Amino acid sequence: MSLLRIVYGLPFFLLLLVGSAQAVDYHIETLASGLEHPWSLAFLPDGRMLVTERAGRLRVFEHGRLREEPVSGVPDSLVRNQGGLFEVLPDPEFADNGSIYLSQAHGSARANTTRLLRGRLEDMTLHDVEVLFEARPTRAAPVHFGGRMAFLPDATLVLGLGDGFDDREDAQRLDSHTGSIVRLHRDGRVPDDNPFVDHDGALPEIYSYGHRNVQGLVHDPENNRLWSHEHGPRGGDELNVIEPGENYGWPIVSHGIDYSGARITPYTSLPGMRDPVRHWTPAIAPSGMTLYRGELFPEWQGSLFISSLVQRQVRRVTPGAEGGVESEEVLFAEIGERLRDIRSGPDGALYLLTDKPDGRVLRVTPAP
Repeated sequence: MSLLRIVYGLPFFLLLLVGSAQAVDYHIETLASGLEHPWSLAFLPDGRMLVTERAGRLRVFEHGRLREEPVSGVPDSLVRNQGGLFEVLPDPEFADNGSIYLSQAHGSARANTTRLLRGRLEDMTLHDVEVLFEARPTRAAPVHFGGRMAFLPDATLVLGLGDGFDDREDAQRLDSHTGSIVRLHRDGRVPDDNPFVDHDGALPEIYSYGHRNVQGLVHDPENNRLWSHEHGPRGGDELNVIEPGENYGWPIVSHGIDYSGARITPYTSLPGMRDPVRHWTPAIAPSGMTLYRGELFPEWQGSLFISSLVQRQVRRVTPGAEGGVESEEVLFAEIGERLRDIRSGPDGALYLLTDKPDGRVLRVTPAP
């Protein structure tokens, strides 16, 4: 085990490393606090930063401070249990069209789903809001909504969904969006080259299936890989490389067990189902994910950073040349809070959200 030197306000040392890694000095500062369970953050080309609160609010950070009033015009979310307002994702042409995408829980506690919205952000108001997609069918438990999004190089959008907890068997069905990743054009249309467009009885939006609760989606343009991670039950959290039309196994294949301690399945791998490139048991509860291509931390170039709720840390994963994992390092455990999201900023810094009623926005930069 190697010694990893880290900086959090004042320098100190932490022995917490998985695999081989190069020691990096860093500093963590709080940019904003008082956010109610912040869930996602995004950067705009004009220098502003957007932050969602699961309580249903979209907030703006600009000129070094968090504006007190939220953005108006955001449709109400189902704020219950794990439900609320989830991801915010600016359009690739935001500078010209001002469009942003939002994912949210919608419906009632006993009939709910994940919904995708698009609106035009002007000053502190969201205009011309459209519902682009609603996952179907609705579910009876307000949990496992998914909600993460990413753009692919052709400007189509992928949205990760969950299995609704009680409906996990539906993750193997192609006539249900449950436990799938869907792919759409920016206006909500279904791309003609989606893998199940011409399959009878299959929903054409489905891009991949057999997922439990997708919580991270990142596309790597240099290697043309779509990375995804998802929650397992007790153990069996997964990191996957997503290929169109593939089945990722849940709940027929899993490395986890049920919360009762019962075995969900005897299989950890089966023909015709994609194995994860990495799984975590015990669970880390992966939340956000980012691919680092910044210049402030050259030692971290090309790494995946995965925030963790249960372990209250970040895993820095070094991808292998063929899509596997070469090494894994634990970082930022000294924060000591549930971490909901992590993003690479345009300035080369890393940004983190803490998941609590008084949540914070944190910024990680090289140590002075």
